[in-house]
Amino acid sequence: MEIILKEDIIGLGYKNDIVNVKSGYGRNYLIPQGKGVIASESAKKVLAENLRQQAHKLAAIKAAAEERAKAFEGIALEIAAKVSATGVTYGSVGPAQVVAALKEKGIEVDRKIVTMTDAKKVGDYEAVVHFHKEVEVKVPVKVVAENQPVEVEVQEEPAVVEEVDEFEIPEVEEEDIPAAE
Repeated sequence: MEIILKEDIIGLGYKNDIVNVKSGYGRNYLIPQGKGVIASESAKKVLAENLRQQAHKLAAIKAAAEERAKAFEGIALEIAAKVSATGVTYGSVGPAQVVAALKEKGIEVDRKIVTMTDAKKVGDYEAVVHFHKEVEVKVPVKVVAENQPVEVEVQEEPAVVEEVDEFEIPEVEEEDIPAAE
């Protein structure tokens, strides 16, 4: 089923794109929610005419998105997460944590335009911020351990136990043993 999208849907398409979706997804979700309309011949003609008339407006929107993307030059995020001894995080680091880290740096971004595979281990990842269908910014994200493991001192040489040939058993007198009551 062909649908003309009325708004950006990450993972599916952008506003005014014609996409193929399963009929149940189109009829039960996209159309009732107002996120799309059926792409009939007349709807395609109307879309083409609207795009032609709005070409200068779309160029201005793209320029604004490129301007916002310039704020991300040279930005690298370091996110601290609680980590087990094996390097696996408790929970995961995802778009919500990326948006929070960007907010700390003074950059406001909507969580819905940030995509990232959930980071479940310590290491380097990449988040993508989608400002426009032609303007995307990749932000490097480094997940580090919040709770640094405590280093245990290891002895260089193992302790040597003296060998004993005979075991001495101390003699105990009956007077020293307490009586059971």
